[in-house]
Amino acid sequence: MSQFLVTSRKAQSVESEERPWGSWHVLHVHDGYKVKRIHVKPHSRLSYQTHEHREEHWVIVRGTATCTVEGVDIVMTPGHSLDVPIGAKHRIANQHDEELVIIEVQLGSYTGEDDIVRLDDDYGR
Repeated sequence: MSQFLVTSRKAQSVESEERPWGSWHVLHVHDGYKVKRIHVKPHSRLSYQTHEHREEHWVIVRGTATCTVEGVDIVMTPGHSLDVPIGAKHRIANQHDEELVIIEVQLGSYTGEDDIVRLDDDYGR
């Protein structure tokens, strides 16, 4: 993966951010898509949210994820993946003692961090 980042002319600098639930790390950005690695701390979850400009594809690489999409919970383990359409209400939760790691591919006309509409959030954001 690092070789891909080095040779890509359109790749932006690697971004990352710590959040109360864990962290995210941008692996690659190009027109129309962004690839992130998301770490979710044990017994933590992201906000229940929607996006107006992007869909997401999640691949579980470590741990067990409880993914909620439009009110339906789906439990996934490494190697499983899930598509979240534009506008769908969704959340990722880690209800276990082991860190959860997900690769997220965002596809759409805009993949900025401000394309989040939070519907419910454990951290008051």
